[in-house]
Amino acid sequence: MPIWGSGKARREFLFADDLAEAMIYFMSKYDAKDMPSFVNIGMGIDMSIHELALLIKDVVGFTGGLEFDASKPDGIPQKLLDVSKANSLGWQAKTSLRDGLTKVYKNYINNLNR
Repeated sequence: MPIWGSGKARREFLFADDLAEAMIYFMSKYDAKDMPSFVNIGMGIDMSIHELALLIKDVVGFTGGLEFDASKPDGIPQKLLDVSKANSLGWQAKTSLRDGLTKVYKNYINNLNR
């Protein structure tokens, strides 16, 4: 399986249901005028693209190899949010990346022939 870059770049991922829950949480608990101008919504945890590829490989049961193509760009070395403001306001992501990937993959398999 070809993958662009060295696999060393780090990224943060968030399960879409957690984002939706965060939006509902903040809209129902806080008035816009009482909120800080920005609140980062995320996990506050990153992983390398190499680690992500291995995790996806495990979740879907892929037994083939991974080939990182260092001639392709890695992009920005790290993308990670500071979620301390969201946490201090009472919200924290609940779904681990493994659990989120597993849910999405199972949903995909269950709806493949629809």
